[in-house]
Amino acid sequence: MTLHADYDPDNIFAKILRGEMPSVKVYEDETVLAFMDVFPQSEGHTLIIPKDVQACNFLDLPTEKVGAYMERVQKVARAVEKALSPDGVVVTQFNGAPAGQTVFHLHFHVIPRWSDKALSGHASGQMADIADLEAIATKIRAELA
Repeated sequence: MTLHADYDPDNIFAKILRGEMPSVKVYEDETVLAFMDVFPQSEGHTLIIPKDVQACNFLDLPTEKVGAYMERVQKVARAVEKALSPDGVVVTQFNGAPAGQTVFHLHFHVIPRWSDKALSGHASGQMADIADLEAIATKIRAELA
């Protein structure tokens, strides 16, 4: 998909927001929904998507919504770090297919990193066990309380 394509309201994240597809929720408020990536690159890989916008990528997000959205991205990233104690945390976002974007609804990735563990490929590999994701999400949610 090109960088400036029309928003598809039937993308998987839009369906998750509407409750048409399940997710393992980590955090939700009026601005964002954060949930576990079902194809995690690392234990604790969390996605944060904005609500009430039809933005394919960060460039499409209305400027007046950037601050509140990014505050939530930081809040979730801090909770992931506290819950899992990784050696580092990647906070990243892709704009357009050539940049690596695979779902065309704006989302940030929070990916914990450990010095002795390699990352899995982005949007590849085997789907995670939902019970395992729920256990990790419980730890992260505890740090958001």
